[in-house]
Amino acid sequence: MVLRCCCVPALDRQDHADRRFDAARIDCLQAFAILARNGSFTQTARELFLTQSAISHSIKALESDVGCRLLDRVGRKVTLTQAGEHLLKHAERVLAELRSAREGLEELGRWGHGRLRIGAPVTVCQYLLPSVLREFKESFPHCHLSIEPGDSREVLEAVDQRRVDLAVTLEPQGEDQLQFIPLFSDDMGFVASPLHPWAQAGKVTRAEIPTQNFIVYRRGSRTWRMIESYFREEEIVLNAVIELGAMDAIKELVKVGLGVSVLATWVARKELLEQSLVTLPVGRRRLRRNWGIVHWMGRRLTLAEETFIGLCRSATEGWEDQPTNDG
Repeated sequence: MVLRCCCVPALDRQDHADRRFDAARIDCLQAFAILARNGSFTQTARELFLTQSAISHSIKALESDVGCRLLDRVGRKVTLTQAGEHLLKHAERVLAELRSAREGLEELGRWGHGRLRIGAPVTVCQYLLPSVLREFKESFPHCHLSIEPGDSREVLEAVDQRRVDLAVTLEPQGEDQLQFIPLFSDDMGFVASPLHPWAQAGKVTRAEIPTQNFIVYRRGSRTWRMIESYFREEEIVLNAVIELGAMDAIKELVKVGLGVSVLATWVARKELLEQSLVTLPVGRRRLRRNWGIVHWMGRRLTLAEETFIGLCRSATEGWEDQPTNDG
């Protein structure tokens, strides 16, 4: 912080421009701001529980630091010089920011306060997080929650860039800097309308798979790449005719017979119970995914984060190894 005034040589002014106030200078600023308000060394010393000599030394140190005279002494009172008036505006702003920071830190230190930033695919946001967050808010009503939706790649990037604290996502591959906490595994299966020939027959014929119209979730997603890889190994090419970014829309189109899809049973649990959709195995091999919670490796988790992870575990206990058929 520099005051451009005639008492500072041009070369020295650049030196002053590069200086930073350390903790001692913050104390000097505080003494200066109080002295500017009450105009009395005696009153300032009383407010800060210091001696008048200590206040005088603080003001001299501050004047030396900025290279200008900040006060005029008139009898027992002091008034600000033009440079002092200029510095006071900045000092009050700095001190206000420090008070705000201190209050924020005190708030974070209180039980149940703080923040929790979560990244998750839209499907997890829709089918898992509502019940988890409802219970979480009962334990941490004052915790500020933020959710960043995205596919697995995007939420892993958010963890890596420290934009989120935890990500509920598929198990990462080759991300050594991230720690994975397993939650559950799921099997994906064909999903069709009850009126579809596959549902009527209760089985899927391998030769018919390439002839079907598939309604798929985002081709760029990790799940779609896993599905493609699975059928590539089976030497089957899926005929993906409709691509959507919303699971509810996919299920509705499958219901009206516009095609079939490949989904996990927990995504279509309601429709399977209502028998508005039917699920069948994709083949002899399982198409399996591992889900969990990811955070930065080695970072100590907060109580709020540990609680969130525990609630996710409880909420997904029944999601493991669900059947991929209509019986």
